[in-house]
Amino acid sequence: MEHEAKNNPYYSRTDRAKLDIPNEEWRKILSPDLYAISREAATERPFTGKYNEFHKLGEYYCAVCGNHLFRSDAKFSSSCGWPSFFEADEEGVYYKRDTAFGMERVEVLCKRCDSHLGHVFDDGPKPTGLRYCMNSVSLEFIPDSKN
Repeated sequence: MEHEAKNNPYYSRTDRAKLDIPNEEWRKILSPDLYAISREAATERPFTGKYNEFHKLGEYYCAVCGNHLFRSDAKFSSSCGWPSFFEADEEGVYYKRDTAFGMERVEVLCKRCDSHLGHVFDDGPKPTGLRYCMNSVSLEFIPDSKN
């Protein structure tokens, strides 16, 4: 998602200040896929995301605004078709009840820009028992630097 950040004046991996940007502005900045998922709560098809079968060490950030979301140490293979984590950066995400499509779920959103990231379920591994089921499109991965 490097190309997203280059055209996005609101993107920062260090600024955690809350953003209040109208969707009309996001539509001008974001790719159609990222806009559909992050601003309209669409979902990428299972097993198609670039981070589904991805095991490098590093940090995951919001592809829309650069806010920190996950550490790779919390990623696990859930076989659900989307990247899964058992723990999120609590300063990076918040939760909202989602009853769309006749289901009862918990939506996970970016705390900085209110972008839809995915959902969290209570069928994950220890130590938390949670499974954060995320859209790869919503994530940007930055590998650990090799010193």
